[in-house]
Amino acid sequence: MPMVKYRLYQPRLAPRRTRMEVPGWGGTKAPRQDGEHEQGWHCLPFVEGAQYGIELFYPHEHEMRVAHENGAFKFDGEFGAPPSPGLQWPPFRAFGAGFYTYQLLLDLKVPEGWAVRAEPHPRFYLSEAGDVPLAVPALLRTSWWPMINFVVFKAPPAGQVHVFRPGEPFMQLCVVPAEPDLTLEPMTAEEAAEREMQARRIHASRETLGQETRWTSSTHTVFDGTYRRILGAARARGREDQS
Repeated sequence: MPMVKYRLYQPRLAPRRTRMEVPGWGGTKAPRQDGEHEQGWHCLPFVEGAQYGIELFYPHEHEMRVAHENGAFKFDGEFGAPPSPGLQWPPFRAFGAGFYTYQLLLDLKVPEGWAVRAEPHPRFYLSEAGDVPLAVPALLRTSWWPMINFVVFKAPPAGQVHVFRPGEPFMQLCVVPAEPDLTLEPMTAEEAAEREMQARRIHASRETLGQETRWTSSTHTVFDGTYRRILGAARARGREDQS
């Protein structure tokens, strides 16, 4: 597990491991039972993916609204004086025709061989309002790059507004290997046969594994806890192997 160190020029960015807020952007506390509406936290793969990174909170005292009409940006917000001399201020700028930037007053140092990847905050995928800022993926090798950086956001569609609210998470950073040191190759016939056998066993046992956790949401979508149960068993085996 890499050690990630940080220095803040704006303490209210409040970097922390991303948390699924329930109630909040992760959904309401609706139970997994027939007739309830499905929530983001109901899906374990999404929960694990959403909590994989470091979330950042909008640090300014006033709401910021970004609109994009007829090729021009409108930045509507108040910022006061810059926190220190020489900084780009206000911290928002147009960036090309369809993007804008935010000056991120944060330095994250990761070990050699690792990098920091900017991503949208996971609440982007659950919001029905369409107002969550859309951070553009970018990879920074901060083991040797100590500079304060700007992050890039895609412009909101015409007629929509991105809203940065005080104390609300607006993007996520993930710490990943700097080089995707992997190769892709087709499975051998034996490997493919083994995977197919595993899949058939899970399918055949799903009625048993998921029976007590099966439910149908208000949108007539059927859910069950088969994946959760197998994951729990895999984690238990991992703990036994480490002991």
